[in-house]
Amino acid sequence: MARRRSIRSRLRRFVEIGWRRRALLAEAAVLLLLARVALRIVPFQRLARRLGSVVVPADPRVRQAQAQSAAADVAVAREIGWAVTRASRHVPFRAVCLPQAIAARMMLARRGIASVMHFGAAKGRDKPIDAHAWLDAAGVEVTGFPVGAEFAEIACFI
Repeated sequence: MARRRSIRSRLRRFVEIGWRRRALLAEAAVLLLLARVALRIVPFQRLARRLGSVVVPADPRVRQAQAQSAAADVAVAREIGWAVTRASRHVPFRAVCLPQAIAARMMLARRGIASVMHFGAAKGRDKPIDAHAWLDAAGVEVTGFPVGAEFAEIACFI
């Protein structure tokens, strides 16, 4: 009974948010699925070529892409961050940091907004290494934030 009520309340909230946000959520869910499938079946080296140019974190192009943009771009980046984060909680598969960053990057690219995808690593507790991906655009922390202090940034895609 509680599960039925939960589904009902989720559907009600989904209808109440407005058609623009519903469309963003749907787009985010589809792109999360595509990112997850691509990460499973496409070798990462091949996938990386589609993500952009790999640069070191100190590259000046990273700061340039991170710089705050027009107010409209900032608003779009925030909305996309909201949609991807929210959709990742409700898709029927595990959508962790990398699929979220890829989906958000694709959504931003469709809208002509530059973004920077960061990769970091830390010494793991349960495994030898923990990895994390996060994305920022137009001066906005889009996905994967806050980044733990234990993660050292290794590379960026611009």
